[in-house]
Amino acid sequence: MNAGGDHADDEPREKCGVVGVSLAERDAARPLYYALYALQHRGQESAGIVTHDGFQQHGHVERGLVGDAFEPGDLESLAGSTGIGHVRYPTAGSLDKSCAQPFSVSFKSGSLGLSHNGNLVNADEVREELAAAGHAFTSDGDTEVIAHDLARNLLEEDLVRAVKHTMNRIHGSYSLTITHDDTVLGVRDPMGNRPLCLGKLDDGYVLASESAAIDTLDGELIRDVRPGELVVLEPDGSGYDTYQLVEADSTAHCFFEHVYFARPDSVIDGDLVYEVRRELGRKLWEESGVESDVVMPVPDSGRAFASGYADAAAETTADGDPRPENDGGIEFAEGLMKNRYVGRTFIMPTQDERERAVRLKLNPIRSTVEGKSVTIIDDSIVRGTTSTQLVELVREAGAEEVHLRIGAPPIVAPCYFGIDMATRDELIASDKSTEEIRDRVEADSLSYLSIDAVAEALDSSRADLCLGCVTGEYPFDVEGEEADRPIDNPSTSAPAADD
Repeated sequence: MNAGGDHADDEPREKCGVVGVSLAERDAARPLYYALYALQHRGQESAGIVTHDGFQQHGHVERGLVGDAFEPGDLESLAGSTGIGHVRYPTAGSLDKSCAQPFSVSFKSGSLGLSHNGNLVNADEVREELAAAGHAFTSDGDTEVIAHDLARNLLEEDLVRAVKHTMNRIHGSYSLTITHDDTVLGVRDPMGNRPLCLGKLDDGYVLASESAAIDTLDGELIRDVRPGELVVLEPDGSGYDTYQLVEADSTAHCFFEHVYFARPDSVIDGDLVYEVRRELGRKLWEESGVESDVVMPVPDSGRAFASGYADAAAETTADGDPRPENDGGIEFAEGLMKNRYVGRTFIMPTQDERERAVRLKLNPIRSTVEGKSVTIIDDSIVRGTTSTQLVELVREAGAEEVHLRIGAPPIVAPCYFGIDMATRDELIASDKSTEEIRDRVEADSLSYLSIDAVAEALDSSRADLCLGCVTGEYPFDVEGEEADRPIDNPSTSAPAADD
């Protein structure tokens, strides 16, 4: 994920992005299409839209980027003023089109479309129970499990109770946008692990993974969907109802949304991501600042961190003392230029070429680094390959010293909840100390941000964050892993009676 999250061999993959709209009169397809563009950073493997025109459901799902997945005629065929959309990077299920979303199903009580961001940890159990009851599955993804369970509940219950009983049966991370005929729903898991927000448009309402998608539609952010909450949009775009279906003692917001995944211009759980990253950069200076001639970000992932780091360095020295009046601190400079026309899939047939791929994407500005001590700021180190190449690149451009500062704690364990992250064997920090990693990447110094600093920047307690990838302890019951809190597993038997 270093160097802006574009290096195929050294990054976690994005999560997915979901959106839902309900409008007064105009078709929903084009607003959904624009919103998916705003969420493209969350998934590039497939894109899809499902709409409903009051009589029947329409859908189009295709592999590829949003701009490649839809032709003009595809949007024209998606009739109706309500609908949902999805961009996917696969984290559960196969890479083939059968796992692309939204997932659609028709049954006796109507039609369902479902978009899912996250991962269930008990999907196999629920699938087996549903299959034994006669449900036929067309994919190995957990989204279809949710759809089938909800469809079964809807045969016997009203919409709100059906959703509640599905939430009581599934365990894990999820933000969902759902169509039930021409009604659009938004659901966030009881721990709030995945983001979901609600916005107002001139002629309706929108649900989306990030507020940047609401901005793209000229809408106004109302608020985040609360953990365990169901939001039901009126089919005519006139309003919405909310239901707090599940209460949890604590949350498990994914801190990595703020560090890397979300767009800097999004507001997630009340915080503007850009300002959180700047604050993380300030704390990075406070904890491990090093006096150097220049500080520069790895584009684009390190930019906000480096900005905050440089601002803090202008106020205090690395020892924490006030900066003398005639000392301006450390120069902030763009020392690495990114080639934006090299995508994820450029051909690298040999290992040697893969190791040198960073040179296709990043070029140092020699005058910025030559003869200077340089601090490079990035958001994480995963396998260490890219960091090694970056340090070498800057040294070859003439830097006398190269210091590496990371705006997150060391990633020591995989994510099971929607990030396609490396295994423990591949994570360099899982079995190496910071000093050993520094030696591996050949930097003059290396420091990470502490977990406590992340919690402070988010104005949150550690108990309300998902920190599994940096602690190895998780907020959900993952087989073979330690939990960071008491967990009450849901039953995978038949739905319980409503209380």
